[in-house]
Amino acid sequence: MKQKKLLVIDGQGGRMGAALVSQCKTAGLAAEIIAVGANSAATAAMLKAGADAAATGENPVVVNARDADVICGPMGILTANALWGEITPAMAAAVSESRAQKVLIPVNRCSVTVVGVEQLPLGDYVKLAVEAAKEQLEEK
Repeated sequence: MKQKKLLVIDGQGGRMGAALVSQCKTAGLAAEIIAVGANSAATAAMLKAGADAAATGENPVVVNARDADVICGPMGILTANALWGEITPAMAAAVSESRAQKVLIPVNRCSVTVVGVEQLPLGDYVKLAVEAAKEQLEEK
C-alpha cells in the first residue's frame, strides 16, 4: 500500500509550518510529511521541526500538490499573492486544484477574513489542524 502524503506549505519565517510538522510528528500521523516553504527560512524551520523531506519555491508546491492526500498551511496558500506576495498565482492554483483535502489555518495576514471563525491563538489552531489532518488521513 502506498504511503500517504501530507504536504505542509508555509512562508515568512515558517513558524506555523514548523509547528504543524512538529505536532504531526508527535501525533504519529501515518504519512510522509513533505514541507515546502515559500522561502528558504520557512523551509529550514519545517525541516528542523522534523519534516521527512523539504523543498523551497513555486515548482515544489506545484509538483507535490499533485499527489498529496492532505495539504496543511495558512489559508493564504489558496490566494495568489498572499503572505506579502510569497504565494504566486501558480502556487495558489496548484493547491486549490489539488484533489487533496485542504486543512487551512485562518490568519489575517492573507488579505482574507473568514467570518464566524473564533479567534484563537496560533497554537490552538495548529492543534485543531493536526487533528483534522489525522482524521483525513485515516479516512482515505
